[in-house]
Amino acid sequence: MPSLRHAPEGAQISVAQLLGYPGASDVLSLVAGHEGVDRAITHPRVQKSGLVFVGHTRGIVPTRVQVIGETEYTFLEACAPEARKRGIEALFSLSPSLVVVTRGVDPFAELVEASARTGTPLVVSRERSSRTIHLVHRSLDWLLAPRKTVHGVLLDVHGVGMLLTGPSAVGKSECALFLLERGHRLVADDRVELVRLPTDHIEGSSPELLRNHLELRGIGIVNVRDLFGAAAVREKKHVNLVVELCPFDEFEDYDRLGLDDPQVELLGLSLPSLRIPVRPGRNMAVILEVAARNHLLKRAGRNAARRFVERLEEELLAGGRDQGEGP
Repeated sequence: MPSLRHAPEGAQISVAQLLGYPGASDVLSLVAGHEGVDRAITHPRVQKSGLVFVGHTRGIVPTRVQVIGETEYTFLEACAPEARKRGIEALFSLSPSLVVVTRGVDPFAELVEASARTGTPLVVSRERSSRTIHLVHRSLDWLLAPRKTVHGVLLDVHGVGMLLTGPSAVGKSECALFLLERGHRLVADDRVELVRLPTDHIEGSSPELLRNHLELRGIGIVNVRDLFGAAAVREKKHVNLVVELCPFDEFEDYDRLGLDDPQVELLGLSLPSLRIPVRPGRNMAVILEVAARNHLLKRAGRNAARRFVERLEEELLAGGRDQGEGP
């Protein structure tokens, strides 16, 4: 079940950003209050505003999107003009960031007038309430999600979203090139934009300007899509494994067995990680392919290192018992 139900502290977007988001812009039309499109939205869940129309304003959060659905609209429709005006005035007196009327209906004149007078954006959705709420939630989940940009390379290797990190000039882009030659796919090079989704997955993508491009020292910037074809790139991918590439140091004690399950934290989530040394002569493409395959096996509950150690312990125990037996 999704666990991210609130935007990170301090996160906000403008009404204009929501109305311009792909998908939302297809069904939401701004009809009044154009000067208020810079108002902030800070919560990824909408609020139904029905109780405001009978004078109950407690609990209304102005920075949430306020939705007037069929139930609320028919209630207002049945009200006497003065009562309807008082209810609408009560809502707009709270300075909401955005008011949405669903089902493509023509808003009451009182709604349009209150919107224009207070500079509150008033939007009509051509979809019914449930579909509108779903669309707004999906848009806000993305727009308000925690995000960061990291220096690295993101690839799809055997279906595993592999994020390569490490110091500059360690060979991240060269490793990506080796993997592309072996049929894997590039998501992002140099700058990887990460976003934490409501499903508690981290999704990575490339900035628009850098998409499909790879920087190779001595050659320059190349277009991977042009060189290897459309199947060699993808727009986004969940990050499943973080691999830190580091210069080989003969005095460093690298993991030789793989019994530990190191983790790295990204955007508040712990992800499996590896630290792999780079040195001349190592076939990094094959090593990274094995890392991806081994990650898939571990995810399926098959840990080769632990099985090996268990068998070794069994052999040692059996040998000890044999030596302890008399003639």
